[in-house]
Amino acid sequence: MKRISLTFSIATLSLAILLTSCNPSPSSEKSEGDGSKKLVVGVTMLSMQNEFIVNVNDEMTKKAQEAGIELITVDAERSALKQVEQVESFIAQKVDAIIMNPCEVEASSPAVAKALAAKIPIINVNSETSAKPSAFVGSDDVESARIAMKYIAERLGGKGNIVMMDGYMGQAAQLKREQGAREILKQYPNIKLLANQTGEWDRAKAMSLMENWIQSFGPQINAVFAHNDEMGLGAVKALTDAGMKDKVIVVSIDAIPDALQAVKKGTLDATVFQNAEQQGSKAIDTAIKAAKGQPYEKQTLVPFQLVTKDNLSKFLK
Repeated sequence: MKRISLTFSIATLSLAILLTSCNPSPSSEKSEGDGSKKLVVGVTMLSMQNEFIVNVNDEMTKKAQEAGIELITVDAERSALKQVEQVESFIAQKVDAIIMNPCEVEASSPAVAKALAAKIPIINVNSETSAKPSAFVGSDDVESARIAMKYIAERLGGKGNIVMMDGYMGQAAQLKREQGAREILKQYPNIKLLANQTGEWDRAKAMSLMENWIQSFGPQINAVFAHNDEMGLGAVKALTDAGMKDKVIVVSIDAIPDALQAVKKGTLDATVFQNAEQQGSKAIDTAIKAAKGQPYEKQTLVPFQLVTKDNLSKFLK
């Protein structure tokens, strides 16, 4: 009886191994028509309530469809903690590559370390972390603020008072745009920074902040520099309601459609074009190459451009 039992056990084990080999793991179930595995890329975005970020994501989605890869896109809702958890989930799902639009320079960095430890390439798009990812695709945020502040300084004739609306505190764009703005201000000792405070990239919060500054400083304000268009447009609304817009220069960054229309109307004096389409497209290109083990650029910088009424037609669609 013992010999029969042993024979049965071996036969059962052999059958189990055969059945297991016929059932692919979750990571290999999706395949192309030619039998090759379909690439899966996990994407975590800073906030899908931000129009520029949505534009970057839309281009990534379009590019991914053209390339025949699957995107798993999630919204970090401005939470670095949530973003790290989302990357941990992508790692557990064994995605082929990760694209992260970081919430914060420091607090989102553990996500980079975790992905690299799992040997999954991770590409930062639009914003940076202190931890070095596999690649970065974006623009030089210091330069964007230099362009904006230089324009303001020249419009003011090198003399006047400004207020500055910061982005989400601790995010790379906020830190670098403040750095660039202050670099230019050092060159113009007769321009005074009356106040700077975060508007959290948000139009409504920026409008409220501008209303407070109008109460505090009134006609002393000669110009507003907002780290993004959403906040710039919030400032424009508050100044218009207070009957002050004609006397105050407002410049912001991103060149989203609403901002371009505001430049056309003359309510927003200028914006700085940041190319969402190129950032999104190049992020996908980089992720595909990294996932396939092909050579790729470790850093891709897309240039900024000043947009005024003079060259607006180049940017209107």
